[in-house]
Amino acid sequence: MRLGGLARHFAAAKTIEDVEKLGKWAQEHNLPIITVGSGSNIVWKDEGFAGLVIANQIKGREIVDENDGVTLKIGAGENWDEVVGWTAEQGLSGIETLSLIPGTAGATPVQNVEAYGQQIADTLQKVQVYDTQDSTFKELSAEDCNLSYRNSRFKSTDHGRFIICYIWLKLSRGQMSPPFHRGLQSYVDENNITDFSPASLRKAIIAIRSAKLPDPAEVANNGSFFKNPFVPAQEFRRLQQRFPDILNYPGNDGTVKLSAMWLIERAGFSAGYHDSSTGMGLWPKHALVLVNEHAHSTADLLAFKQKIVEKVEQTFGVILEQEPELLP
Repeated sequence: MRLGGLARHFAAAKTIEDVEKLGKWAQEHNLPIITVGSGSNIVWKDEGFAGLVIANQIKGREIVDENDGVTLKIGAGENWDEVVGWTAEQGLSGIETLSLIPGTAGATPVQNVEAYGQQIADTLQKVQVYDTQDSTFKELSAEDCNLSYRNSRFKSTDHGRFIICYIWLKLSRGQMSPPFHRGLQSYVDENNITDFSPASLRKAIIAIRSAKLPDPAEVANNGSFFKNPFVPAQEFRRLQQRFPDILNYPGNDGTVKLSAMWLIERAGFSAGYHDSSTGMGLWPKHALVLVNEHAHSTADLLAFKQKIVEKVEQTFGVILEQEPELLP
């Protein structure tokens, strides 16, 4: 978002030895640590951070096993989209619809990255982490990570405790079969695509995302700013009586997932909306993307966000939850 304060200390970790060295240095100086990848899903508070920010730049990607699928070991600092492209080129399926998501590989388990019918929870086998509580390296299974919708133990119960160094994914040789996620299926049908190989579907996803989402390297944004909310089935039925065309998806455990973008637009914030008082706006092609047009502070961003949250709650009785992490 190009907003927020300054960190007192900053360093890049290119190896696990760097991670250990920096972790111990921060401990010796009684400093808190924040570890980031590319920072694409972070909003920084205006007051800054009186600790050490570590940029995770651990690289490496290799096939480590080909029994019962193909297991990959990926450095946490690898560019995620490049990893997806590498796997698609080899005909490996499991993460192709996660193409063009900005960020690093190590960040994907933190919020259980999900898009167009695939999520990291489907392929993650384990992670190697540095535990800042006892200054040791550990391996956590996928089950240990407590992955759920846009969440994990790294983002909730153990927030800030672990530095992810490597992730292991198990993919398959083959291809997905239709029907696909609604957005992907529509694109496939409209473009008469019959090749469902990982490379072909990756190409389709890139086209879909490029058409509606801005590149954070060029436009100050965090991608989708709000999570799609889940509501109890009974509440959904009440909403559907008032709004028959409300966009929804199947949920879990008796819930229904609503479209945050639909709620935002129907609450009066259409794509391309400009808020002169905060300098914030909504991307012209996607109302779920908040962009910094000429905001001066994170306070401006949060004020605009709150306008949307309050209007959606007034209109639908649904509270939107911010997806990018507010740090520190």
